[in-house]
Amino acid sequence: MAKNWQNMTAAELGREIGAGRINPVDLAEQHLDAIATHPLAERIYARTTPARARAEAMAAHGRARKGFRRGLLDGVPVSWKDLFDTAGVATEAGSALLKGRTPVRDADVVEVATQGGLVCLGKTHLSELAFSGLGLNPVTATPPCVNDEGAVAGGSSSGAAASVAFGLAPAAIGSDTGGSVRIPAAWNDLVGLKTTAGRLSTRGAVPLCEKFDTVGPIAKTVEDCAFLLAAMEGGRPTDLGGASLAGVRLLVLQTVALDDLRDRPGEGFDDALTRLSGAGAVVEHGKVPEVAEAMGLAAALFTAEAYGIWREVIEAAPEKMFPRILERFRSGAGFSAADYVAGWRRLEVLRKVWSERTAAYDAVVIPTSPILPPDAARLMDDNAYYVTENLLALRNTRIANLMGLCALTLPTGQPSCGISFMAPPMQEERLLRLGAAAARALR
Repeated sequence: MAKNWQNMTAAELGREIGAGRINPVDLAEQHLDAIATHPLAERIYARTTPARARAEAMAAHGRARKGFRRGLLDGVPVSWKDLFDTAGVATEAGSALLKGRTPVRDADVVEVATQGGLVCLGKTHLSELAFSGLGLNPVTATPPCVNDEGAVAGGSSSGAAASVAFGLAPAAIGSDTGGSVRIPAAWNDLVGLKTTAGRLSTRGAVPLCEKFDTVGPIAKTVEDCAFLLAAMEGGRPTDLGGASLAGVRLLVLQTVALDDLRDRPGEGFDDALTRLSGAGAVVEHGKVPEVAEAMGLAAALFTAEAYGIWREVIEAAPEKMFPRILERFRSGAGFSAADYVAGWRRLEVLRKVWSERTAAYDAVVIPTSPILPPDAARLMDDNAYYVTENLLALRNTRIANLMGLCALTLPTGQPSCGISFMAPPMQEERLLRLGAAAARALR
């Protein structure tokens, strides 16, 4: 039985622990062994935490034996993106600027999840300071895509998605500022949930843009994401029972999201829409012109805040950074405080218009990414290719961040092609139920 554990979902593993058929200690050891022997593990994990994993697994085993489990995922191991603080273990956010940075306490979400019984396997690689949707990081490591080991995994939660896709963790926790959970999830045929800003605490997470930063799970199923969300906020998981697409109204956003759509992502998206419609969803197409205006504000809002947060650290040692990421940070210096304030004031107006225009729909759907995972070597050698792919990678996902939404990406069945569902802020429960029904239709 043990040979199949790495193919199981987090929820399935949790049920087996509850039934007494899996010992959490054995489960943790199998994953630690898999990481230690996998040929690509060093490109996925920045570091493992075996002592912590074994202690947490032992405690989970003791609770299971006594019938005092703290939840379905009590004893299930997960990986954490290396920007979430873990006490006594380096958290470097994929940057030489933070080399050796060792926090004294866990990030809030790590602390709550640990209290709920999740077992920490270790910390995964990411884009430098989380500022790229590609997952390319020559400073530390570039994780591979499960469908093409020569391609990037998507960023910035690149190692998080790769850890799940390659069987080195049942589930992973990442962060999403402009698409950093959803892109790597989509490119590795996984489920990724972007939570609403403020739903989960970001205290103890290395920031990129604090007004946009969110925490989210990457897993094999919608059910896993529902249980992981509950574990990170210490709440009750969403009841997915009886979820159906019958009568659900979906709006296909035609503004921006379908521009320059490559063939395979387009084919995966169209096929997914056909299957959703066949399962009872009412699929309509429409435009929200304000999205284009909001996209025009992104540079002033994202890069200005990112550079404002990191300027002092970056300019003390800019030579330690990947030049393309350094350039992107420095572009934030071109915006004034007035630009930033005016941008946010206008964005709040556009968010209200979005809400009004989409209120009649249960979700807005788009291709998660208009492109496939780019080739890592070519990204390093061909600057024009890097610029084009980097701009397109996060274009679609950024819509949900700008509009303050929660969003869920599901695999379409076409390798590395996802479909995203966007719902109003703080509506994760409703989104997860819709996602569970959609996932059944897309199998």
